[in-house]
Amino acid sequence: MGVDERLVLATDLDGTFLGGTVEQRSRFYQYLQDHRQNVVLVFVTGRDLALVRQLYSEPGFPQPDYIIADVGTTVTCGQSFTPVAAVQDWIAQTWDNSNERVRSLLEGEPGLELQPITPQYRVSYYYSPNQLQSDTLTRITNAGFDYILSADRFLDVMPKGIAKGATLLKTLESLNLPREQTVVAGDTLNDRSLLETGLQGIVVGNAEPKLKDVARSLPNAYISPEPGAWGIWDGLKHHGRAF
Repeated sequence: MGVDERLVLATDLDGTFLGGTVEQRSRFYQYLQDHRQNVVLVFVTGRDLALVRQLYSEPGFPQPDYIIADVGTTVTCGQSFTPVAAVQDWIAQTWDNSNERVRSLLEGEPGLELQPITPQYRVSYYYSPNQLQSDTLTRITNAGFDYILSADRFLDVMPKGIAKGATLLKTLESLNLPREQTVVAGDTLNDRSLLETGLQGIVVGNAEPKLKDVARSLPNAYISPEPGAWGIWDGLKHHGRAF
């Protein structure tokens, strides 16, 4: 199988690649390991790199070729954790050291609580759906940023035009990986941008209902009845990408 024929699997972690039963995960991971030379594995996650690295110590856990972490704002090699420079530089330039600016902009806004993390190229909050004001979201966009709401709990203020999907496309381009061989998978609204790339998509069975609603209007997206890792495998079969 040539380089251009390899499957590029770009998958969210929590609830998706890490979802399903222990047996389901184990069987799917073994399947990937059996065909590892034919798969480019990309994790596309809200986790930071430290939390992704913790997974590497688990027996039988497939290690990725690349990691898109921090909801699309950190991009590294999966083994050396060296930044993919062309993509990371684009993110950094777009963000322009705006962390403090965002925190000042949203200080005291109702329904928001800063998360106890300090990512470099985004600012992350918990939000209360009953208290968050539409005016708050308007302030974010008027200031030149994007935002992502997911799981009725998380609000990420993002560099303009950057999200999981946009960063994945930039990464594929930088690494000369073919879009037509790429399949994306996710379970919450922060995976919406992955589906909106037009790439073959999988929404796993345990996904947030709002993501399933989005997927129903996208011809490239398949909603699996199966949860987590088992849903990814089912989706690969649906898209004709299983080995």
